[in-house]
Amino acid sequence: MIKETIEDAKDRMEKSVESLRSQMSKVRTGRAHPSILDSVMVNYYGTDTPLKQLANITTEDSRTLALTVFDKSASAAVEKAIINSDLGLNPASAGAVIRIPLPPLTEERRRDLVKIVRAEAENGRIAVRNIRRDANGDIKDLLKEKEITEDEERNAEEEIQKLTDKFVKQIDEALKAKEADLMEI
Repeated sequence: MIKETIEDAKDRMEKSVESLRSQMSKVRTGRAHPSILDSVMVNYYGTDTPLKQLANITTEDSRTLALTVFDKSASAAVEKAIINSDLGLNPASAGAVIRIPLPPLTEERRRDLVKIVRAEAENGRIAVRNIRRDANGDIKDLLKEKEITEDEERNAEEEIQKLTDKFVKQIDEALKAKEADLMEI
């Protein structure tokens, strides 16, 4: 019973950290990275389709993305979707290739993005702590039902705390890396 509770908590914490990393990857840094366009949906024959299913996205240099659209007739729709996205990008069509220059971030915008990333990290920490609280509650329920001893409860809570510390540390490391990435000029 204890093992299942701890494993469940571990799985949920891993998913929380993975979700946080996914959220952080969507925050635009000064460098071009294909994942910036992951959230862009293109109206392709009446269906919203992820951009990465319609085009090959590559990094041309540190400030430029290049898209090679598979279906040339969809190029205009792809450009329109990128312009209408909330990323603030202006694609330039050059024949079969669409180039997207990324404007450099201002110092003020960098600071705003750092605040956003810190808030995301705090939400991740809160999620991990909530999972810890749930797991500890499950352990206490097992103790109340006399399925485990007090020593087993204490050991399980210590193990859950170690897991929590481990995942909070991962969140802090991800935050530190993203902050450094954002503040890099």
